[in-house]
Amino acid sequence: MPRPPIFLEKRGYRQRRMMDAVRLLPFLGLMLWMVPLLWPVPEILPDATLEPSEPTIAMSVALRYLFGVWALLILATWALWRRTRDVASDGGADTKDGPR
Repeated sequence: MPRPPIFLEKRGYRQRRMMDAVRLLPFLGLMLWMVPLLWPVPEILPDATLEPSEPTIAMSVALRYLFGVWALLILATWALWRRTRDVASDGGADTKDGPR
């Protein structure tokens, strides 16, 4: 009786990894959207003549960052959809035995 192959075929392996990337993309986006929460914010000083001790990030930079992350997530989603649309259309059954 022949032994089943240990490794998956290259196409099936790549399709599964692409589907893993599709599943992880929302979590990556959430983490990237939370980065501005780590940026320093200006403290409210009682004396307006004092300079803040830490450099701060302008709101326009933060908004450009968030918009850039949003745009990159859209592009990444589109690219992954293009790569995995064949897998999604057949219900994920890319082997003779069906899904595992």
